[in-house]
Amino acid sequence: MHRRHLLQLSALGALPASLGLAQSAWAQASGAIQFGCPVPMSGAFAANGKFADLGMKLAIEQYGTALKRPLAYTVLDTEGKPATAVRKVQESSQQQGTRFFAGGILSSESLAMGKEAEKAGGIFITTAGADEITGKDCNAATFRWSVPTFGAIEQTVRPLAEALPKAKRWYTITPQYVFGDGLLSAAKNIFKEKGLEHVGNSYHSLTEKEFSGYLTNAMAAKPDVLVLLNFGSQSSDALRQAVSFGMHKNMTILVAWASGLEQFESLGADLCEGVYFGAQYWHTANAPLNLDLVKRSNDKFKSNPNYSLAGSYICTKLMIDGIIKAGTVEPKAVIAAMEGMKYQGLTGDEEIRKGDHQVLKNYYLLKGKAKAKMANKDDYVDVVSSGKSFLPLDQTGCKLA
Repeated sequence: MHRRHLLQLSALGALPASLGLAQSAWAQASGAIQFGCPVPMSGAFAANGKFADLGMKLAIEQYGTALKRPLAYTVLDTEGKPATAVRKVQESSQQQGTRFFAGGILSSESLAMGKEAEKAGGIFITTAGADEITGKDCNAATFRWSVPTFGAIEQTVRPLAEALPKAKRWYTITPQYVFGDGLLSAAKNIFKEKGLEHVGNSYHSLTEKEFSGYLTNAMAAKPDVLVLLNFGSQSSDALRQAVSFGMHKNMTILVAWASGLEQFESLGADLCEGVYFGAQYWHTANAPLNLDLVKRSNDKFKSNPNYSLAGSYICTKLMIDGIIKAGTVEPKAVIAAMEGMKYQGLTGDEEIRKGDHQVLKNYYLLKGKAKAKMANKDDYVDVVSSGKSFLPLDQTGCKLA
């Protein structure tokens, strides 16, 4: 297949990278700088992966070349499983010479891929949330754009507790893996500090779809606030069931880590109304790069960017900018160029902290609005507040060699 044909194909718009033949041929364009997009394209988190694919596509097409070499990428289906994710990164690295990876929706797969990228002499940048990624399990090859679990709770539970001084009883529902435990531990610290009663927690597995038992336990505890610490389709399923039980009438509900627009679209305005959501990204942010991304996304896909798309776009863009700044594709030089980088990001001023490779950026607290109040089809929420909360470097546990 000729490269010209491939570029015509790619110009058709939201052509998913998983189109096999076309994509792998494009990715092997002669002399191209190879990027990998290791994300779940199947399984419970496939929706997030699909949009992450489009985000990398947008960044690669926007630049086209770097250092006079074409840019190419391949999507790698991790299935949301650490072992599969590591194998896909290994194969891409060995067979295609890929050194630049942006992906990992789940913390468990991201931790594993970060270690593999370091071993393979590459760079991995992720949007996953576990504190450990830029904390005790940090490494020189791994970067993270998203605010970790500590900051997500600081910018949701803390302002909500301050806005609702009479809400003394809090109940949590938590996925039982590293990400959920990080959110839960940060929430417990705030409950303790503010003298709030943690009246119960329900743990569930990453494959759970049925939340009625956990919600029944929550109702029995009579909380003032129900905090959902799960993610993606699991937080949507839990919220749907909570609203069907009428829980939103008796308590405040907070989804601490929402996936933004795609989640609100799948839930619908009626389910979102009055519910609080924590978010890494919202497309109305008045930042030049975000306004540019919104335009590109609407031109290309006829839709506003959601978090999964935006996160993948900025992660890819940061690596390309690092390559251009370094003047080489040698990963160690690109890492050095990215460290300490300050730039106008999707959420305003952003900075890659040198000591742990964590991007310092805003996290948002949103509140679902009534359908009648929506100014347009994507106007699901009001931004209640936003801010930056990060552990000081010496408290992260990160020791970069």
